[in-house]
Amino acid sequence: MARIRVARCRDLGLTRGEYALLRRLDSPEKIQEFLYGLTQNFEPKGDTCNSVRVVLRDRRAHCIEGAMLAACALWVHGEPPLLLDLQAVHDYDHVVALFRRRGCWGAISKTNGIGLRWRDPIYHSLRELAMSYFHEYYNKRDHKTLRTFSRPFDMRRLDPKDWVTAEDGTWDLIDILEAQPHYRLVNGAQVRSLTRRDPFERTVGNLLQYRPPRKARGRADSRRKR
Repeated sequence: MARIRVARCRDLGLTRGEYALLRRLDSPEKIQEFLYGLTQNFEPKGDTCNSVRVVLRDRRAHCIEGAMLAACALWVHGEPPLLLDLQAVHDYDHVVALFRRRGCWGAISKTNGIGLRWRDPIYHSLRELAMSYFHEYYNKRDHKTLRTFSRPFDMRRLDPKDWVTAEDGTWDLIDILEAQPHYRLVNGAQVRSLTRRDPFERTVGNLLQYRPPRKARGRADSRRKR
């Protein structure tokens, strides 16, 4: 659709109640607080990539679902709905919503762990912002796994029917983000010099905001970044 600056209710296809909720989230800080208040989506019935409407209805999300909601709320308030894809090796990727203040980048993030959360708008480049996640981005074997970050993707390039109000998931977005140009954060020599997190970091890093259901615990622990 056209690059509408401010998304109105009819542009998004939302109900008045859904739109009113997003209107109340009138700052990145309020959006982040709302995401923190959503239960973590542990995907008890299988993988999901839920739209903004479904997240608002179910009140739960993982990273890409939270990023879409954040991007939509920013758009409602006249800011571009931008997503950044962080790619890792031997680990899950992470997606955040971007915003700018006084020329610097910040990020809104939905995650159940401690390291990949909100970033204040103090980063002069997207590379700086992505690097702020590097040390805390690790897998279950304690390896630091973050390798690349994407060019920002403007969600206005997609029809809102495909990501704001879809009832059957927004799976195409995953492929779209993966296909975006990505930029390397570390070279081979730097990768070979990386250390693993130490026992204390492991203890702190294993803290979760929301405890997974017993049946989903093994699976959800492996997806704590989401």
